[in-house]
Amino acid sequence: MEFATLYNGLQMPMAGIGTYLLTPDEAEASVLSALECGYRLIDTANAYVNERAVGRAMRGSGLLREEIFLETKLWPSFYEQEDAVDKTLQRLGTDYIDLLLIHQPAGNYVAGYRQMERAFQQGKVKAIGLSNFNQEQIQEILGLCEVKPAVLQTEVHPYYQETQLKQFLAREGMVIQSWYPLGHGDRALLEEPVFTQLGKKYGKSNAQVILRWHIQAGNIVIPGSKNPDHIRDNFALFDFALTDEEMAQIAALDKHARYYTSTPEMLRRYVEMVPDVDGQK
Repeated sequence: MEFATLYNGLQMPMAGIGTYLLTPDEAEASVLSALECGYRLIDTANAYVNERAVGRAMRGSGLLREEIFLETKLWPSFYEQEDAVDKTLQRLGTDYIDLLLIHQPAGNYVAGYRQMERAFQQGKVKAIGLSNFNQEQIQEILGLCEVKPAVLQTEVHPYYQETQLKQFLAREGMVIQSWYPLGHGDRALLEEPVFTQLGKKYGKSNAQVILRWHIQAGNIVIPGSKNPDHIRDNFALFDFALTDEEMAQIAALDKHARYYTSTPEMLRRYVEMVPDVDGQK
């Protein structure tokens, strides 16, 4: 396992499992499988409606709570609810969250950030951060915050490497975390010849080569899966290393092309959408 050190000294695993689009039953099984394989970073969110299942899996793993790095995200429709963090803790069945993020730059996200700051100051959260924010929005938060964001979770992959944004984050002492680390399953990306060649060289799959590139580039990764074999393979990243030349070959693939683009209309819909967090299993 390799770790990123957040600006407050907190050690965050470089590879974890995401639970986006997983049902509660799938999330519970996937998290249990991941923890058995050696994963220690788990990512969920209010909007995934599987936080209770993630909490059950953590407790059922037999691991101590402090052995697991738990990350979740506040949804826009909860930003102004004073008890949003406490309710999130209750669903997860834990008394603290390692990393809590603002999920979307929608609605009154400043109120949501203030709420996370209070939770941090009260010891309910060990670090706070942002998800899907652009540089201008991050600068807004940096200009008004009492507790700096430690992590930005955003889209990063070989076709969209965010080099300039990462330079900005580095100057601000922030770490980047990638969702869609494998390009949202895009076969064109996964089957790039460079990954096939490197996979043959190292005895790894194309996906493993891409995930290894992420880690060496400083990107924390949280690929999601409900397939136990894929879960295991997505963590077999720490027994090989790409050379500087190979990293440069992959850097040359950058097309500045993303799969997800937010719009003002989408952000308005996010504020109106209220996840059924109370009805989840």
